[in-house]
Amino acid sequence: MYPVIMKPVMSSALWLSACTLLMASPSLAALKPGDKAPDFTVTAATNGKVGTFSLAQALKQGPVIVYFYPKAFTKGCSLQAQHFSENVDQFKAKHVSVIGMSADDISVLTDFSTKDCGGKFPVGSDPKAQIAKRYDAKMPAVDMSQRVSYLIGQDGRVLYTHDSMNEATHVPGLLEAMKTLK
Repeated sequence: MYPVIMKPVMSSALWLSACTLLMASPSLAALKPGDKAPDFTVTAATNGKVGTFSLAQALKQGPVIVYFYPKAFTKGCSLQAQHFSENVDQFKAKHVSVIGMSADDISVLTDFSTKDCGGKFPVGSDPKAQIAKRYDAKMPAVDMSQRVSYLIGQDGRVLYTHDSMNEATHVPGLLEAMKTLK
């Protein structure tokens, strides 16, 4: 009788493990260098002030880093925002602007923009992760973003993609990728 009971438990456990692994693993379909970055305009907060961010407008000033993260004020997302904040001057030196994107409500992001982003760059609200989906950066089965960063050239094409749930690797990867900018 034990083998009959154990078999369904084993397959349920394997199914649960597979789902957990899928949710925790990076998206494998992230946009690749050379792909056209989808244009977007979002409600965003910078240093506690709410406004509008337009990718097309930002690209007129120089390349743009669009980084997607799952949820404001969680450990990894707070650390990642702090890494961007600490290095934003290096991005600006190459005329690169930064925007963080999550499915969080703008009221949450208004607070996040001052506390974890240090008021140094905008964070955009992407309700239901619709923009993340267009960037192949949406988690499967939930309306949240994966942790994916893109460096987008002024021509609107992806120059570099960093697709990892390890928040500590994004800023160093982007700083290295920026060395190729003229």
